[in-house]
Amino acid sequence: MDSIDEVSRKRAELEGCRPGYDGRDVPLSDLAEALYERFRSEGKVDDVNEAITLYRAALELRPSGHPNRSSLLRELAVCLSDRYDNQGVATDLEEAVVSARAAMELCPSGHPNRGVALDALASGLWTRFNKEATVCDLDEAFELRQAALELHPPGHSECFSSLLGLALCFSSRFDSQGVVADVEEAVTLGRAALELCPPGHRSRGICLYNLANYLRMRFTEQATMCDLNEAFELHRAALDLRPSGHPQRPSSLHGLSLCFSSRYDNRGAVAHLEEAVKLGRAALEFRPPGHPSRGESLYSLANYLWMRFRRHAVMCDLHEAFELHRAALDLRSPGHPRRVLSLHGLALCFLSRYDDQRVVSDLEEAVVLGRAALELHPPDHPKRGVSLGTLASGLWRRFTERAAMGDLDEAFKLHREALEVHFFGHPERPFSLHGLALCFSSRYDIHRVVADLEEAVTLGRAALALCPSGHRDHKASLYNLACALWKRFHKHAAIHDLDEAIELHRAALDLRPSGHPERPPSLNGLSLCFLGRYNNQGAAADLEEAVTLGYAAVELCSLGHPHPIDSMYAIGHFFRDRFRTHHTLVDLNEAIRFHRYVLQLRPVGHASHPSSLHHLALCLMEKFHDTAVVADLDEAIFLEQKA
Repeated sequence: MDSIDEVSRKRAELEGCRPGYDGRDVPLSDLAEALYERFRSEGKVDDVNEAITLYRAALELRPSGHPNRSSLLRELAVCLSDRYDNQGVATDLEEAVVSARAAMELCPSGHPNRGVALDALASGLWTRFNKEATVCDLDEAFELRQAALELHPPGHSECFSSLLGLALCFSSRFDSQGVVADVEEAVTLGRAALELCPPGHRSRGICLYNLANYLRMRFTEQATMCDLNEAFELHRAALDLRPSGHPQRPSSLHGLSLCFSSRYDNRGAVAHLEEAVKLGRAALEFRPPGHPSRGESLYSLANYLWMRFRRHAVMCDLHEAFELHRAALDLRSPGHPRRVLSLHGLALCFLSRYDDQRVVSDLEEAVVLGRAALELHPPDHPKRGVSLGTLASGLWRRFTERAAMGDLDEAFKLHREALEVHFFGHPERPFSLHGLALCFSSRYDIHRVVADLEEAVTLGRAALALCPSGHRDHKASLYNLACALWKRFHKHAAIHDLDEAIELHRAALDLRPSGHPERPPSLNGLSLCFLGRYNNQGAAADLEEAVTLGYAAVELCSLGHPHPIDSMYAIGHFFRDRFRTHHTLVDLNEAIRFHRYVLQLRPVGHASHPSSLHHLALCLMEKFHDTAVVADLDEAIFLEQKA
């Protein structure tokens, strides 16, 4: 029967049973039930509000000792819990738990409704655990769900409900503790619940949705593509059952957006990222201010936009990601179980803005937020490895900015701890290998201990092996291994290292086409390799290629790159080397121009300030020898004295 007709019919029955009539509690509860069912299908808050009012009125007519009081308490608890899910008012959740507990106490062992009462209380406790992360709530919910399942064996009409609830408990414990066996159990129970909800069953949508979530969670842990593919299929099926206006449609849009984001992480296809952004926006539109799941949508959309910024370097994406992460953080006050995610996401945004604009205050903010996130991920927390890696990345960047060895030492420690957590097969292991390789490379630059360079190459190879073509970090792994091999060639002059470095840089450059934010470093790295081969073999074509690539890097940097120091420094050397070969004064003038620019970007106090003074002085000395202009000699002497 149509829900509107059913509500009208039940309302007419209530009107025929005026206040004071015996049995008025029955039409009150019947109308409440009809309104609640319409709320479930249409999501109109007025319906659940009226249902709660009616259930409370019916309870007054079923005082303590009434044989059917427990069923009203249970149904009131369900309505209050669902209104909390829709509106986020904490008092609703607390009242739901109190009412459900009272209902359970009225259903002792052997009572025919004890199983459903156990499930109702477990549902409220599980919801409260998700809000407050109080472990005793989840532990009690587990106990209650398992007891209910014993009372609801296969064939019982409520078996699917107990399976569904127990699966949610395992999923939450996996999210909290990271034990893989828990997500495996959630998948098993989720499948069993879905089998009991064939097409046409009113709870099929939620079963499809939940199982899809468990499979995506297992994919993030084990990277098994069949899990992600099935999650897509199930989320789409759930979305088909939740048309426009359905109260659970935003959840399905959100879940599907997470799947597209995961597929982008795995394959790197921009279309998947665009779809994640589109679905994330759609979900957020259905979760206005005050909605209990708004923080979740703000956080996820911010992540997608940050990922798109990393791909395309469009600043408006990063600006919006900042805005959304801050809004989510405001909704996740200290003590909120999801606050750590917002701290971490905001830290990543500050790191990205530092990489783009080199504003040191952004780097400092990223380190502060990274530390705050790590404090909320104590040892044994399943997400601790990610927080370790993010803070380590911030400290490594600060080391490159300030050359404070304490930052590099701490970055080493954090990356090593993260690597222990990100065991073989863990999807975040490449990131930990990559970060540790950068630390070894940086320490080699300072101390020139060859063992550090060898370790950087070994770790770089391991990271690349775990990032095949299509992986989101494939380009970065190619580039960083190429840089480490170039350094090793510079140390040992083994031409096979240089040849491999050129091959890797070319592969990275092919994946960073015109407009890609990381194209300038790849051009610069490849130009350094050609310069190295020119110095080793003397082929003029290599020097020409080096200058061409280096100049291309500089031109791209000039379009808005904040500190193109590496490119400027390298091209200064290129022009000086070409002057030595061709003795064309214009090349030497270009070398001087670029070295002056680098010196401006390396002020007094910068770790490389003395070397920049020295190289500019060398160029001026060569120009004096060629042109005999005394001013060049005077400036060269002045610079060497300052160096």
